[in-house]
Amino acid sequence: MKNIFTLFLTILASFSMMANVTFSDKEILVKFYESTNGSQWKVKWDLSKPIASWSGVKVENDKVVALDLQDNNLVGAIPAELGDLKNLQELNLHKNHLSGTIPASLGNLKELKVLDLSFNSLSDAIPDTICNLSNLKTLELYMNKLSGSLPANIGNLQNLETLAVFNNEIEGAIPVSFYQMKSLKTVLLNSNKLSGTLSQDIANLTQLTNLSLFENNFAGQVPLALEKLNALKEMNISYNKFNGLVTKKLAMLDTLNMTMINESGVAYLMNVAVEIDKRPIVSEE
Repeated sequence: MKNIFTLFLTILASFSMMANVTFSDKEILVKFYESTNGSQWKVKWDLSKPIASWSGVKVENDKVVALDLQDNNLVGAIPAELGDLKNLQELNLHKNHLSGTIPASLGNLKELKVLDLSFNSLSDAIPDTICNLSNLKTLELYMNKLSGSLPANIGNLQNLETLAVFNNEIEGAIPVSFYQMKSLKTVLLNSNKLSGTLSQDIANLTQLTNLSLFENNFAGQVPLALEKLNALKEMNISYNKFNGLVTKKLAMLDTLNMTMINESGVAYLMNVAVEIDKRPIVSEE
């Protein structure tokens, strides 16, 4: 009886140890290779060789720190196991044929600075866990089929400099936390289904150089606070439902066409009269 009990404890301990085993970086990459139809990649991996020799894989101190497989004919879904590459600083899968959802597990990549999943066929919402990536500087998800709203806690990305999510089906209002992302330099949210108003708090984004919001459903007053953004060089907020006052300074920004969509869905050009003095310019339908 004692021997049976001892055997039971041994088996139980074995299962416990197996549950805590983590996959090696190589095992994770092999899973990724299989999940994305690696045999049909433009540049394939020789799985019999060390991972440091695999195209697009950067290794430091025996850990994978970068994975750059842009335009390499990746097909299929991104496996959740990719979120176990805990030392990954760059993940670039731009311009492939990836489908399915963005795995919530990517939020475990706490060292990540660059996440580029653009120009694929990814769908559903951007996972809230992306907001855990406090070191992230570049987030590029454009040209996909993403839907839902921007994560409410997106403002947690305090080091983010580039946010490019254009040409998707993102809807809803811009989260309040967005206006606290003071490191932002480039914001490209155009060609979505975003709505609501643009807050005067956008004046907080003092590093902003490029703001693109065209082809959405924003409404209300164009925030005069935009004029406080001295670093702003390019702005396009056309094809929305903005109304009210527009200053001469904003109207003269290079790409500000002031083309809007009225409530009947018809495009019209806002009547911006350029005044000699510094009074706000009245823009009306």
